[in-house]
Amino acid sequence: MLSLLGFTMIATFMYLIMSKKLTPLVAFMLVPIVFGLIGGFTKGLGPMMLDGVIDVAPTSIMILFAILYFGLMIDAGLFDPLIALILKVVKGDPLKIVVGTAVLSMMVALDGDGTTTYMITVAAFLPLYKRLKMNLLILAGVAMLSMGVMNMTPWGGASAMAMSSLGLTSSELFFPLIPVMGFGLLWVLFVSYIFGRRERKRLGILNIQNTFNEIATASELVENIEQPDYRRPKLIWFNFALTLILLVCLIMDFIPLMILFMVAFAMALLVNYPNIKDQQKRISSHASNAVAVVSIIIAAGIFIGIMSGTQMIDAMANTLVAIIPDVLGPYLPVIVALLSAPLTFVMSNNAFYFGVLPIIAQAAEAYGVSAAEIGRASILGQPVHIISPLIAAAHLLMRMVGIEFIDLQRFLMKWAFGTTIIMIIAALVLGVISI
Repeated sequence: MLSLLGFTMIATFMYLIMSKKLTPLVAFMLVPIVFGLIGGFTKGLGPMMLDGVIDVAPTSIMILFAILYFGLMIDAGLFDPLIALILKVVKGDPLKIVVGTAVLSMMVALDGDGTTTYMITVAAFLPLYKRLKMNLLILAGVAMLSMGVMNMTPWGGASAMAMSSLGLTSSELFFPLIPVMGFGLLWVLFVSYIFGRRERKRLGILNIQNTFNEIATASELVENIEQPDYRRPKLIWFNFALTLILLVCLIMDFIPLMILFMVAFAMALLVNYPNIKDQQKRISSHASNAVAVVSIIIAAGIFIGIMSGTQMIDAMANTLVAIIPDVLGPYLPVIVALLSAPLTFVMSNNAFYFGVLPIIAQAAEAYGVSAAEIGRASILGQPVHIISPLIAAAHLLMRMVGIEFIDLQRFLMKWAFGTTIIMIIAALVLGVISI
């Protein structure tokens, strides 16, 4: 009965958010409470919910300050010299332009926000693509491929949800995936090279320096996104050094991530915007994005707490173990990695990582497969998820570039799935997931 109650709760939760009857924020809090009451767990619900919220608190704090930090770096103009350099180097060569698009989108996507990544990348390169009559599907596609890999960072969404739902730390889930992401980025550069070669063959190399100067300088292009008053060009080296130190400390993993981002954000805010009113404006400009993500993670703590506290997840896992053939048990990491691509394409990350993943991870333990392995495998499908029509930022990109979503999906799907396959192979070779 407990297993049936759990599966019914998951099905109800997924139906409500996928049919847009409830927002994920509301569904995460109310659905498990209702089913907890139906199951007769009235007295224990409070402590269960509190335990769940406490478990996800470190991840929530890390995401909050990571979003604020990278948003602040974009405001201050950390990426402006990179944009200027790329635009100077690519000139009229379609091959260089496409590869430059990939490099810029990878760097800007470090903040984990698709909207910001697409806005900056398109603003910088759209005039060049139009001037050379290059295929605009390539501009949007390369930006999405880059975002698909960079979205695997702990503050990017999928990893944060996987860590929260499975009770993992970033050192357990994310750090082993860093070299795997490296292979994914190399694949994106390779695909960009293929696209660029095709465009160079079709169009040739054009001398458009005069036209390029007429279109806009790099700084003028960036002004289309941010107000120049926010820029801090004199502090570019400080911001670069601070970000580099932050990333090094992140990889060394000797300080909790949430503390790293809290301290780094405080230092960046004080140095770049010593005036209190300016600080408040910068925080406010990114507050909506941060609150939208963090509130869902915290609300999911209630969902996780009730699933664990009532032992619904244990009962569902036992049912799943009884169904899965023993011969497939050891192969669950690879199976999860492959299935995560289509599943996160047709359902939201919230539904997959909080509804489906915990059950699979619990079942995998019966076959000696750790939750960390299942968690790592589950985010390898993000390159395909990123081109899902369920993602709001993707629709913004379509409007900015002026193309149809279905055309982009037809153009990009095999390359996006190729990114997932390359990363699965890399993960197996490097021992990040086992078989």
